[in-house]
Amino acid sequence: MNYISSNFKLGILGGGQLGKMLLNETRKYDIYTCVLDPSDEAPCKIGCNEFSKGDLMDYKTVVDFGKKVDVLTIEIENVNVDALETLEKQGIKVYPSSKNLKTIQNKATQKLFYVDHSIPTANFVRFAYVSEIEDAIDNGGLQLPFVWKAAQFGYDGNGVKVVRTREDLKGLRDSECIAETMIPFKNELAVIVSRTIDGEVRTYPVVEMEFHPEANQVEYVICPARISTRVSLKAQDIALKVSKAFNHVGLLAVEMFQTENDEILVNEVAPRPHNSGHHTIESSYTSQFEQHLRCILNLPLGKTDHKVAGVMVNLVGAEGFNGNVVYENIERIMRMDGVTPHIYGKKQTRPFRKMGHVTIVNEDLNEARNIAEDVKNLIKVISE
Repeated sequence: MNYISSNFKLGILGGGQLGKMLLNETRKYDIYTCVLDPSDEAPCKIGCNEFSKGDLMDYKTVVDFGKKVDVLTIEIENVNVDALETLEKQGIKVYPSSKNLKTIQNKATQKLFYVDHSIPTANFVRFAYVSEIEDAIDNGGLQLPFVWKAAQFGYDGNGVKVVRTREDLKGLRDSECIAETMIPFKNELAVIVSRTIDGEVRTYPVVEMEFHPEANQVEYVICPARISTRVSLKAQDIALKVSKAFNHVGLLAVEMFQTENDEILVNEVAPRPHNSGHHTIESSYTSQFEQHLRCILNLPLGKTDHKVAGVMVNLVGAEGFNGNVVYENIERIMRMDGVTPHIYGKKQTRPFRKMGHVTIVNEDLNEARNIAEDVKNLIKVISE
């Protein structure tokens, strides 16, 4: 099939920043795009050929949208899976598949998938309701502390909480969830695996992630990870094992813990471009967004090596600010060598909302990390 400058249509479910950055690549290749998102102010709206406003969880809305395109992909997991299954039966190519997305959407189901496929992961207990957790503590079936995770609809640190006392259970969403053993770890790592329809596979270098202690969001992504070659190879091998188990098409971001004993445990996956791969736009031969496009269109995969060390800084809304966004000191960071800001186009800021990111590239990884710290301290995402 001819995708370039043709009648071919690529559909994207979700119009956020991941879709916006994917559209940069479709524009490069003159691929016609259609986007569905519930917001009139979606960042993708200005970059696609056709924009439709609609609920991603509504069966009919997703089916009607999917019928208009030749290939359908996602930039967010929270979409109607039954609709995707219907579209697949009608001959629409959907990547990731409805089967994989259904497994990944639910953290409890995802964890059971790892157990079934002998993929190392932290021990966990599944609960239908939060109210069952106290009984499990009383009966000795669950030990404090642990990590509570909502089974569905968590994002950017929401739906995850460290529970150290019974008081910490108050206010949690009373729905299906898991309680996961707390892992003493050295590092949080991630590997992005790319796979085409024909099965060509490549991995990106292992990255290291540093998290904000309160928001539970990634603050910095560091590439390459500051780990030994042995640990790096182990992480990539496990990521490839996860990829093979899912038999996915597209990108699969595999988040992992490196324990104190240098074991690698899979935390969770995302079947799409991912925050841990944003640095690839500047630091790699092929960005994760171009690679995702190559995967789902079954085109030859690009080189995944990094050209230069890269560090990504997330730009999130500052605490205490809500309203029309202002990026304070952005001119000052743009004076720094190797610093590139990416603004997502969200007009309204709120505390810890992802509003953009900044990539720092440098031949010296330590210097890149130091500059990233300066960037983080300088730029502020506030409101008018």
